[in-house]
Amino acid sequence: MSLVKTVVNYISTREPRIKGFIITLYVVGIIGIAIPFTRGFFVFLTPYILLISLLILIAFHTKHDTKTLLVFLSIFLLSFFIEVAGVNTGIVFGNYSYGKGLGIKLFNTPLIIGLNWVLLVYCTNAVFERTHLAVPLKIAGASLSMVIYDIVMEQVAPFMDMWSFGVGRIPLKNYLVWFTLALLFHTVLKIAGIRISNKFAPLLFYCQFIFLLILALYFRLSE
Repeated sequence: MSLVKTVVNYISTREPRIKGFIITLYVVGIIGIAIPFTRGFFVFLTPYILLISLLILIAFHTKHDTKTLLVFLSIFLLSFFIEVAGVNTGIVFGNYSYGKGLGIKLFNTPLIIGLNWVLLVYCTNAVFERTHLAVPLKIAGASLSMVIYDIVMEQVAPFMDMWSFGVGRIPLKNYLVWFTLALLFHTVLKIAGIRISNKFAPLLFYCQFIFLLILALYFRLSE
């Protein structure tokens, strides 16, 4: 924990450089994955990039409290075990399997996948908290943003050895379940009275989305 605290403190004292760092991180990632020779190495780095993203969000989160920690810990655990059920039964999202791109697995499921859910819920909440929409529209907008993100991510996942669907076709229920879970998690945040205010959360979300979109287009044109 002391190491994490040291890293977080280091990051938070260099705020002006973080924006450039985030953009550079994903630009280099696009180039590295697009080049076949370096793709394996950059795919290997994927879980670590997600962890770096988490550290940045922690460093610039405006209100650290036990309630927020417990809610996001619950999202991590629930999403992870839903993914465990999904990949081992094929009932939840459809028939798919995880590759090696997301690192260490437990019950055939990468541990980092729960963190990915946390990051997406956190960042999309931060994006829509900046709007003046009514609460139901904020929840719906943030949830829909996660589904759009997933639609793009599904096009890239097989090329990065993250996961792939057995039939090669992604079933509609995958997106319906994504939307349902996103709706649940964002509703829980509202009920718990948690409002995310983080200056780098929107930037991280946009960078990740553009990263996936460019790679999706690249792989589609390369086929």
